[in-house]
Amino acid sequence: MNICPLCNGLRNVAVHCSRCQKQMVDQGKITDYFDDYSPYMDIDMMKLVDGYPKTLIRHECVHLFYCLHCCHEEVRFIKE
Repeated sequence: MNICPLCNGLRNVAVHCSRCQKQMVDQGKITDYFDDYSPYMDIDMMKLVDGYPKTLIRHECVHLFYCLHCCHEEVRFIKE
């Protein structure tokens, strides 16, 4: 079983905004925003519908990062 180090609090990642270069805030898995029950669904099942076809086989967790300074959002692939 693979686990995401960000989701499980094992590691922190410093992501800088591509627009203003300020540090961004991790907003969690992108699939958690699909609907009210998404955070409670099986993670591997959600990877089949996350919009990124290779995340399941590459063992990647797709995280949304948000810039508090310029309101820019970016998606990053976190290796599990």
